[in-house]
Amino acid sequence: MVKIDLTGKTILLTGASDGIGKGLASYLLAMGAKLAVHYNSNKGSAETLVNEYPRRAKAFQADLSEEAEVFSLFERVEAHFKKIDVIILNAGVFLKHSSTSNTKDWLAVWKKTIAINLDAVGLLTKLGLDHFLKVKEGRFIYIGSRAVFRGETEEYLGYAASKGGLTSLARSVARSFGKQNIKSFIVSPGFTRTQMAERFIETHGEERILNEIALNELTTPQDLTALIGLMCSGGMDHATGATIDVNAGSHIR
Repeated sequence: MVKIDLTGKTILLTGASDGIGKGLASYLLAMGAKLAVHYNSNKGSAETLVNEYPRRAKAFQADLSEEAEVFSLFERVEAHFKKIDVIILNAGVFLKHSSTSNTKDWLAVWKKTIAINLDAVGLLTKLGLDHFLKVKEGRFIYIGSRAVFRGETEEYLGYAASKGGLTSLARSVARSFGKQNIKSFIVSPGFTRTQMAERFIETHGEERILNEIALNELTTPQDLTALIGLMCSGGMDHATGATIDVNAGSHIR
């Protein structure tokens, strides 16, 4: 494990109870950070993290598809921790909606995907900007996707579109607010061994995915943690606006 001292950093991490978020939450806490552990439904996983670090972690439930809950999440985190140093926008859904399906059903999945993956991210960005401008510093880290640059299969058009919007938002924040000491980064994974990806693997098979990548094994959440930790620490501030690919060589730009 690469060690990066995050003592004194307060971080809000969305989607912290599963997948990439859970691995990242464990790493950030092990490195000394204070952490707002956001979850939607997996309360047990979130509380396990908090119980391990009760003096530095607190769990916050919110359904990010509901605008009022997004507002409430940020207000509760700000009230508890007072000053937030980093916001990691990791929560997202990977919902299938084939173009061969009923159009109303297709649109319902599109709307839910955009609500969670982009609308909530946009609102948390605005709330975060207000906070960072007040405290005169801050960092955003957006978890994007290889799909933005390579495209996605036709079943996941909403997912690819949402991550494209997220990436453009993150770049625009970097360009617009750097002079106010606010930095913004994008981490762009490919297939990462998480519950979300496992559903795709069950349908299409692991061999298909392994044939797409340059390495012999799938990326894991732990392959992203040190990079994100370095962004949180301030050690990558002059890379603000950058997108870092972590996709096992499956798409090289």
